[in-house]
Amino acid sequence: MSSKPSDEIAIKVTGVSKIYQVYEQPIDRLKQGIAPKLRQLLGLPKKDYCRNFVSLDNIDFSISKGETVGIIGRNGAGKSTLLQIICGTLQPTAGRVEVNGKVAALLELGAGFNPEFTGRENVYMNASILGLTEEQIDDRYESIAAFADIGEYLGQPVKTYSSGMYVRLAFAVITHVDADILVIDEALAVGDAFFTQKCMRFLRDFMQTGTVLFVSHDIASVTSLCSSALLLKQGRVEMDSSAKQVAEHYLEELYREHQDVDEVKVLDDSDVSITKNVDVQNVEFGSGGSFGTGGAQIKNVQFLNQENSDITWVSGAISVKLIVNVVVFSDIENLIVGFIVRDKLGQELLGHNTTKKGLASKEALNAGDKFDCSFKFVLPALPRGDYTITLAIADGDAWDNVQHHWVHAAKIFTSVPEEPVYGMVGLSLPEIKIDRF
Repeated sequence: MSSKPSDEIAIKVTGVSKIYQVYEQPIDRLKQGIAPKLRQLLGLPKKDYCRNFVSLDNIDFSISKGETVGIIGRNGAGKSTLLQIICGTLQPTAGRVEVNGKVAALLELGAGFNPEFTGRENVYMNASILGLTEEQIDDRYESIAAFADIGEYLGQPVKTYSSGMYVRLAFAVITHVDADILVIDEALAVGDAFFTQKCMRFLRDFMQTGTVLFVSHDIASVTSLCSSALLLKQGRVEMDSSAKQVAEHYLEELYREHQDVDEVKVLDDSDVSITKNVDVQNVEFGSGGSFGTGGAQIKNVQFLNQENSDITWVSGAISVKLIVNVVVFSDIENLIVGFIVRDKLGQELLGHNTTKKGLASKEALNAGDKFDCSFKFVLPALPRGDYTITLAIADGDAWDNVQHHWVHAAKIFTSVPEEPVYGMVGLSLPEIKIDRF
C-alpha cells in the first residue's frame, strides 16, 4: 500500500498472524495445559486436545501518514482482529506491528468504558488513557458533551445506555484527543442519521492531515472515504489496491455468488418555482448544523407527497414536492436555492438547484423579501434506511457563489421499500421484455 520511507509510514504490519486454540469442552483446556508435557515425559506420542483456528495468516501491509485506508471483507475475515492488534488491545501470535503516532480507536461497542461508571466518569477515564491530562479534559469536556449530545444521560451509568449512545460518547471522546491516527470499526453503523453525518464531516476534516483506518461492510462508504483498501478473505490479504478496484473486485465476487445485478436510476429533471411575499414560520431543524454569511436564512422546509401530506417515510418511487421557506436580509443579485438528498453516511445520492432551470439570472431579491422555492420531482426508490435533505441558499452562479445559509440534515425521512432496491437508488423500468430468436 505504500513504499515511502519509514519516517512517512503511519502503520506497518509485518507477517502478522493470530491463531486461537478452540476447545470442544472446558476440561480440554486443562488437558492441553498438562497432558502434552506428561505424555512427552512418558515417551508417548504427542496429542492435542484443541484445534487451531487461524484468524489472521501472515498479514503484510503499510499505510503512509495522511492516508485513509479501508478494510473490507466478509464476517469472520479477520477485520476486527487486525484492528485490535494494530491498536495494541490484542497480541499477535506471530509478526509485529509498528505504529508511528498517537492512535485513537472506536472498536466494538463499549470498548474502553466501565459499565458501572457514569458517562462523565468514562469520558475522563477514556480520555486519560488516550493521553490527555485532567486539565486538558476539563478544558474540552463541554465540547465533548456537546458533540455527544446525550444530555442528562452523561450523569447515568453507561450500562444503561443504548448502543447509539455508546457510540456517541465514544466518538465524541476520540474527536478531542489530538490523535494522529483514527481506527474506526463498524460501530458507526448503529448511530442515527444526524449523528453519523456529523461523524462523517469530522472524519473528512481529519483526513486532511491525519491517518484513518476504516472498516465497514458498506462498500459505498469505503469508496467515498478511502483512497486505498485491503480486502481480507479467510484471514489473508486477497487484494491491496485503490478503494475503487478493491470494492469492484469484492462486489464482483458477491454478485458472482448471488447472481444479482446492480441497478442505478438518474433523477428526473425537477419543476422549480419561486413565490415571493409569503408568510414565514420559524422551525427548529435537526442537530445536523448549519453555516453561511447570514445574508438569507432558511426558516422552514416542507417535504410533501401528492396529497400535500408531510413525508416521514417512503416505500418506493414517489412524486414529491420540496418547499423551502426563506427570508432575505441582504440584497441578492443572482439567487441560487438547492438541495441534496444524502444517505446515512452522508453520501450524496441526488440533488438539484435553481441554476439548472436558469432562475439564478432572473431572480434578484432585496433585503426584507420573503419567498418559497418549490421543487417538484420523482424521488426514486431507495434502499432501506434513514435519509436526510440538506438545503442551501446562495448568491452567484454554479461555479462562483456566496453561501448565505447551508443547513445540514434539514429534513429526515425513512425508506421502507416493499421490494429490494439494488444500488444506491432504485431503477424504474416501465417494461421488461424478452424476445426469443
